[in-house]
Amino acid sequence: MPDLSSRSAIIIGASSGVGAALARRLSREGYTLALVARRLDRLEALAAELNHAGCVGPFAYQHDVVNSAEVPALLDQIVSDLGRLDLLIYCAGVLFPNDPTAYDTAHDQLVLQVNLVGAAAWINPVAQRFQQQHAGHIVGIGSIAGDRGRRGMPAYTASKAGLHTYLEGMRNRLWHDGVRVTTIKLGQVDTDMLKNADRRRNPITPERAADLIWRAIEKRQQTVYVPWWWALIGLTVRHLPSFIFRRLSL
Repeated sequence: MPDLSSRSAIIIGASSGVGAALARRLSREGYTLALVARRLDRLEALAAELNHAGCVGPFAYQHDVVNSAEVPALLDQIVSDLGRLDLLIYCAGVLFPNDPTAYDTAHDQLVLQVNLVGAAAWINPVAQRFQQQHAGHIVGIGSIAGDRGRRGMPAYTASKAGLHTYLEGMRNRLWHDGVRVTTIKLGQVDTDMLKNADRRRNPITPERAADLIWRAIEKRQQTVYVPWWWALIGLTVRHLPSFIFRRLSL
């Protein structure tokens, strides 16, 4: 049975990379965790690792975020298993190789479905719950790439820009109800997804990313670049005139 005196969190996309690192970080903070992802074998291995380390639970749930219709019933089940819900982290994401010659509608639709539509399918009902209980925290893992449309990855940059704007809208809707919404604009992290980037730009480890994201959660910050120096790059990129930006190999 969950410890109702502890805090509880759902991590969507918890099977590897930053999601798994966040699960380990939150477990050390005493959270009861619901781990959600497509790859059940990896989730169960992570759950066993955390359980062995003394984490309450955790619970593992197989779910593909493209199947939005599953979310209401699965969310009800998770909240029942946890006993309460304090934090939702949406960390699921997909990125195809950076390629300015690619025109693949199926790939673009999948990117938008996973990175944006799937996020809305989870954030929307959780936001309603949190509004009713006048408490809770929603965290969306976005990307520095969402600050500008890039020729090698139009769908990915659009999906992250859409996620950033969606989170801002929810933050503006929920702030007076005591609900916090945090947007994480993640720079490069040394995960499997990085293989699809055009180049490496000083990536950090998933563990370092999780520590910095946890710091943002603790401080209840609104929008945070991880690590912080990507904010300087983001500021520059956002203010470059289009005729200059389109000439960059991004």
